[in-house]
Amino acid sequence: MNPLGFFTLAALVVAALAATPATQRTVSSHLTAQDQERFAKVFSEGLKSNDLQSLYYASANVALPAGDVTSTCKRLFTLHGESKLNDFEKNFYLIGARKNFGCKEALPAKVETAVKAALAKDATTAQEIYYNFHSAKLAGLAVDEKVRTTLGKNLQTVLKKDDSLNSLGHAFAVAAELGTAGSFAYDRIEEAFVQADEVDGKMLQFEGGLSITALIVNGGFKLATSLSKPAPITADQAVKFATYFLSRASVQTPKGVSVLLEALKLLASQKTIAPVCVRLAGNGQLLPESPVLSVRVCDLLGKPLSPALAALSTTVVSRTTNDALVSKVNLVPSKDDATLYTYNLKSASPTRGLYRVDVDAAPSYRQQLQVSVLGKVRVSSLEVGVGDTDSAASSVKRQSVTHPSKLATVLNADSQQKVVLKTALVDDASGKPITVHQCFVLLRHQETRQEIIFVAETDSSKAYKFEMDVGARAADFGHKSGLYEVRLIVGDALLSNSFQWHLADLELKFAAGDSQQQQSVDAAASSRKPLPEIVHQFRAPEKRPPRFVSDLFTALCIAPLVILFGLWAKLGVNVKNFPLSLGAIGFHLGLGAILVLFGIFWLRLNMFDTIRYLIPLALFTFICGNRMLRKIARGGSSEK
Repeated sequence: MNPLGFFTLAALVVAALAATPATQRTVSSHLTAQDQERFAKVFSEGLKSNDLQSLYYASANVALPAGDVTSTCKRLFTLHGESKLNDFEKNFYLIGARKNFGCKEALPAKVETAVKAALAKDATTAQEIYYNFHSAKLAGLAVDEKVRTTLGKNLQTVLKKDDSLNSLGHAFAVAAELGTAGSFAYDRIEEAFVQADEVDGKMLQFEGGLSITALIVNGGFKLATSLSKPAPITADQAVKFATYFLSRASVQTPKGVSVLLEALKLLASQKTIAPVCVRLAGNGQLLPESPVLSVRVCDLLGKPLSPALAALSTTVVSRTTNDALVSKVNLVPSKDDATLYTYNLKSASPTRGLYRVDVDAAPSYRQQLQVSVLGKVRVSSLEVGVGDTDSAASSVKRQSVTHPSKLATVLNADSQQKVVLKTALVDDASGKPITVHQCFVLLRHQETRQEIIFVAETDSSKAYKFEMDVGARAADFGHKSGLYEVRLIVGDALLSNSFQWHLADLELKFAAGDSQQQQSVDAAASSRKPLPEIVHQFRAPEKRPPRFVSDLFTALCIAPLVILFGLWAKLGVNVKNFPLSLGAIGFHLGLGAILVLFGIFWLRLNMFDTIRYLIPLALFTFICGNRMLRKIARGGSSEK
């Protein structure tokens, strides 16, 4: 092989490996025992419900106690008579629940007649065909080939008018029962599934939520199975639909739980594309003394796989160095739990850190998990001391304390001094210095239990140090002198022995006077009291003008009206052409009423009350004015 061909082949191999997905036909969750218990509770509550739909879906999933059959059946028939659902839908719920409960009461004749009549006539929606057909089946009515052919033609006609997701879902469910008469619907399956919405590249769902998604998935698979056709979706799509259904495991209604369980059972039964759950058993934290990797493998319902996997291998890689801790080792199946596989990493001597776990079950399943191997921290050394503020930290006399002991003597510090602390933390297994997520120094007043926390910082040698100028920090303590506990807090997500250590007692003396201390105490006390209530206040009104100015302005406003009436009196008012009709009288009365309303608004009403009264007055005045003007127009045209 020439060099160019060799490098080309190598590049193709690398590209193929890079394109290998981290997961294949696997999901990271399944229905748990807690989920099943909650579902049983939802169905139990549904049996007591006064909702006809809830009663039916509960009856389809749990058995009714023998002692409650009579009373529940009586309630069922009462609810049917009171239901405001469509006749075809409430008849379906009645017939189905009656059969599930084993009621001795006969099916009402009008219900049976309605179901027979519905099959003989054309329905207007696929939903109506679905409920009528299944009502007939549950009631034990004969549905011969002629009826199936008629229903198939009716279904085709309906889908030409309405091909929404809801209509297609119900059509698939009916077509699956019609045999060859429903084979036409198979060509519409792809049209339905391409409308699924992808969420975050991890889930597939249909607009309309759980009910519509379950309806289309269940109907599509049933139709394909009845016609001996391939599954309507790929293995990758099955994973995304299963992920969506599992994300809705918190549903709280009998119908929601019922369709969810039906969809998950259906997906789990599709052996060629069914996804399985591969997840960690536990919290993913491996203890240093017993680093046992535990992986749970089950179907979507949390049940063991049948047949069981021939082998389950894993590769554990460090996320820090990308070095493989173990490669292609087989996990050991548990004797007590058919879903549990384990592998003890003790022989590989894992160090503290994060690891990627690649799980493979040839040839179909692949999952990528994350675990953390915990370590133990040990305090190699700790020194604490008190020195002058202006002295170097290295010159401060310090005392060593051994974990978990406490310093025998009490440290004393005033406002002219500083407190220094230095500690070295090492890995208990290797003895090497380590850094942690949290390293705090806590000072707690022994009487008031008030606390203040400082962050210890690392130096070049990875040792943690803390230095506090007592005088500069007086305000943080509220100038509260007294005996304080000194505690070291060490914590990390990768530690199995995080701790809080009371290492010494420290007597602090602040230089603040009695009045300043009392002010600090009072301020601290007042900060814990309820704040005064916030009461909304409107802006104070502007200062009104003097009475003389107000009266003068009012007189000037009224003057034009007085002059108008005076001139009318002098000239004489001619009202002989005033049309004496209901429209004219009503218009002038309405106009006057509006003027009076404006006057009252000025004196006492607010804007909203005025508008409420003004609208009917304005409508009345408009109608009367329109009639008056039409009459005047007719009178003018007749004179001409």
